[in-house]
Amino acid sequence: MFLKRRTRSKDGKTHVYYSVCESLRVSRTAVVQRQILHLGELNTTQLDSWQHSIDVLHEDGQRRQLRLFTDRDQPAPDDPDVVEVKLWSFAVKSPRRFGDCWAAYQLWCDLGLDAFWRDALAEEAGEVPWDKVLAVLAVNRLLAPRSELFVHEKWFPQSAMDVLLDTDARVADKDRLYRCLDRLLDHKPTLEQHLAQKWKDLFGATFDLLLYDLTSTYFEGEVEAVPKARRGYSRDHRPDCKQLVLALIVTPEGFPLTYEIFPGNRLDRTTLEPVLDTIEKKFGHARRLWVFDRGIVSEENLELLRQRGAQYLVGTPKSQLKAYEQKLVAGDWQKVSAQVQVQLVAEADEVYVLCRSAGRVQKERAMRRRWLRRLISDLRGLRRRVKEGLLKQRELIQRAIGRLQERHPQAWRWLQWELNESEAGLAFDWDWDREKFKKSVAAEGAYLLRAHWPDCRDPATLWQTYMQLSEAESAFRTLKSEVKVRPIWHWTADRVDAHVLVAFLGYCLWVGLKKKAERAAPSLTPWQILDQLGRILLVEVWFELKDGRRLCLPRITQPEPAQALLLHQLNWTLPAQPPPRVYAKDVPSAGTTLAVGVENP
Repeated sequence: MFLKRRTRSKDGKTHVYYSVCESLRVSRTAVVQRQILHLGELNTTQLDSWQHSIDVLHEDGQRRQLRLFTDRDQPAPDDPDVVEVKLWSFAVKSPRRFGDCWAAYQLWCDLGLDAFWRDALAEEAGEVPWDKVLAVLAVNRLLAPRSELFVHEKWFPQSAMDVLLDTDARVADKDRLYRCLDRLLDHKPTLEQHLAQKWKDLFGATFDLLLYDLTSTYFEGEVEAVPKARRGYSRDHRPDCKQLVLALIVTPEGFPLTYEIFPGNRLDRTTLEPVLDTIEKKFGHARRLWVFDRGIVSEENLELLRQRGAQYLVGTPKSQLKAYEQKLVAGDWQKVSAQVQVQLVAEADEVYVLCRSAGRVQKERAMRRRWLRRLISDLRGLRRRVKEGLLKQRELIQRAIGRLQERHPQAWRWLQWELNESEAGLAFDWDWDREKFKKSVAAEGAYLLRAHWPDCRDPATLWQTYMQLSEAESAFRTLKSEVKVRPIWHWTADRVDAHVLVAFLGYCLWVGLKKKAERAAPSLTPWQILDQLGRILLVEVWFELKDGRRLCLPRITQPEPAQALLLHQLNWTLPAQPPPRVYAKDVPSAGTTLAVGVENP
């Protein structure tokens, strides 16, 4: 094997490339050269960038800036700074994920989080800066969210985070990762103000319209030391676990502004006032428009918003549709999309927007038919058992009817039943309340919005604004599915809150990548981008030197065409290749050698 030097002229400029090749005899008279590893350009755009400096680690601990290759095609000069490589010792080792880690850390720096946390945690002493430990946690939360133990044992050794952060494996020590969580919560208010300014500077975000929604996340274990861990309505379908309620405020574009943590048994409608206080304290009083769902709506909350000079656009409970039954049948409907019609109903200083969605009609109709099929099947079974004498006592029959009512609460409201006595015994019969059934059918696909927004009286604009609430729902899906804020394994209250904060940081990186991609590659999702870039690896090419030392060439693998196109679209450029290193270590010397010039610059 040997190092092959190849030059290429392009646009009036000469480029020099190196590759590791070996000679293969294919016949008695023919020899071909096979490329084993392409090392690429060991320079930048300037000719003097042949000067790749390396750190030579001598046994005496001194360092010298040396030059790895000469640009002369001649035998090695008789110089003490020239070393000879044993090509038989060529080896590629330690493949680690580089591209996705580099992209995530690039986002971390673009949002100014590296400088923010460096200043915020500057007074904290430690062998490794705490801001670098937090960067490891946040990048992992975006790329492969798992526990701190997983980061320490599995993920960090397989990533290139030590190279990106210019540190060593101590940054991911298990205890250091946990202790980092203990230092974060005091900086949450200033962090949110910093991020709000970044959303404004980088993406032109405004905070006049805020979307507010809630979700829950659950614990594994009893977590008796966490006062907020309570059992309540579980949106994760885990009523067996204690949980927290998370309140998130985002802009219509999905930029997170702040979040609050409430006990797991907190009612949704009781969370609005603390959130209002938080927003006004951190971002000042303003005539903002609040958009939230019907679970947070109460007359007390709406009156609170009016008293504070805020505006609102909210969903309403479906029971309020009864007051607009005539409007559902006949009204001045305005088509705002292929699937949705709306009409405006003004009342005092508020307006109501009556909406009907064709897609929602189909969904609710299918649900109604499913409910009715199941109920009718159980009713026929009950009537058969009564008729055959399997249920003879009135009390037993009434208990069976009660179980059916509990099993089918949605369709039971349309049912009328009776239990009659005859000479043959008890008979169970039923019929339908057709008037009530017709009203339910007429209300299918309809929902009602309620607004206190004096500047807007257009039903189409009101509906379109309310639909932006889907950004908050998308944020929760990302927090749960991509960033994996659930489940929570921590046992102390402060670390539980810090776990949510790290997940919040991971979501900020996700949003930053999403918005960056929307400008350059709108068809790609953040997951697709990270998946592609994750295939770019960092490897180490090792050679033994004739004098007993070892040469290491860290190399970032060349992007494939799809990855190169993606980097071009995002206007990202991979960093320069890491500098080679020579380690002073005695190794056996044997085999073919090739002179590699190493001179002082």
